[in-house]
Amino acid sequence: MWQNQPLTKTHNLPPHSVKANLFMPNRWFRHKLDTGEQFAIDVIMGRSEGTRAALLGVGLQGLAYVFSGLVQLRLWLYRKRILRDQPLGCLVLVVGNLTVGGTGKTPVVEMFAKALRDRGRKVAILSRGYKSKAPPLWQKWWFWLNHIAEPPPRVVSDGVKVWLDSEIAGDEPYMLAKNLPGVVVLVDKNRVKAGAYAIKQFGCDTLILDDGYQYLPLKGRLNLLLIDKTNPFGNGFTLPRGILREPIKHLARASYVLLTKSKGVRDTELETMIHKFNPGVEIIECAHQPQYLQHIATGERLPLTTLAGRKIGAFSGIAAPEGFEAFLREAGAYLATTRRFVDHHRFTPQDLIDVFAEAQAVGVELMITTEKDAVRISASEQTIIPCYYLRLEIDILRGAADFQEAVSKICFPHGETFGPRR
Repeated sequence: MWQNQPLTKTHNLPPHSVKANLFMPNRWFRHKLDTGEQFAIDVIMGRSEGTRAALLGVGLQGLAYVFSGLVQLRLWLYRKRILRDQPLGCLVLVVGNLTVGGTGKTPVVEMFAKALRDRGRKVAILSRGYKSKAPPLWQKWWFWLNHIAEPPPRVVSDGVKVWLDSEIAGDEPYMLAKNLPGVVVLVDKNRVKAGAYAIKQFGCDTLILDDGYQYLPLKGRLNLLLIDKTNPFGNGFTLPRGILREPIKHLARASYVLLTKSKGVRDTELETMIHKFNPGVEIIECAHQPQYLQHIATGERLPLTTLAGRKIGAFSGIAAPEGFEAFLREAGAYLATTRRFVDHHRFTPQDLIDVFAEAQAVGVELMITTEKDAVRISASEQTIIPCYYLRLEIDILRGAADFQEAVSKICFPHGETFGPRR
């Protein structure tokens, strides 16, 4: 019916119907903030050109040199034991990356947690809860003024029940808690405290430090570094000029490297660079494979073949939306409309009204978003077009026969166990 052709519209900003309401102070401020953030992201990702972009790039490059120096100083202080990390006496698996966003980390954390849980480990995932709602300032001052110990970590899931929503917990912790019964999920910026709490309160013997490659206070037994094969290191600069959180040479700390978003073709140049800084490190190559579509309200699942020849709309608020949209095109869908919001954007009712109205106007049959975005949409939200999210899971392409073998190789080499078994 519909041929798979280029997008007719790609909107990074609200449509004109939304701009008509921008006289409202809060909407105007939010629009300006999102626009400015998106422009800065486009400069960093090399998607913007012109004088304004060039001037911002020069300013950000100077800041990047300062940032890189501070990062290396911090690592040196830990290496020389001037600042000290703290072991917790159990297996600590660190999953992280060198870059900001977009490596497909959450499905990897989920699959490792699930495999370890199924092997009898008592697993806790420790997250900082990026963009979660922090405790009110008055509460922090109250604890400080009264010399009261810090509150315990926020328990997103105790392994039996999910206690917090995505706004309080953060998108990724909530999504992991929802998909991982039997696994404890905790949120706290102090992950040493969170890890000790998981061991004491829940009897955990295995801790997975989500997005923890730069978290040095908690000593990890294994560092699993993810590298997005489609955009490994951006432009090579650290923040805020590039996407690197620390210089490329720091991949030397990795125990294993997972190349994500692979299409199955080896990149010898990338592998040579990895081995230059970390000789002999084992590389496991994997792909994020679409599994099915799931309705955000009813939970109904549809096979991916549903997309073939259908006229659909896509919307997302993730760091790298290009891959998500490519999956839909590869499944044979015709993307009539797309809307890209900034990463972790919390959709308002008006956002959804605008997105769905635009899609309805051009005859869209289905609306598709990502699983990470779906957790920010209420299941009770009424939509004028059926809305589904795309479920992705990890598929090992090279370095292990399957995910279970990868878990054995990484977490149980030579039949080892770590920490007390329950």
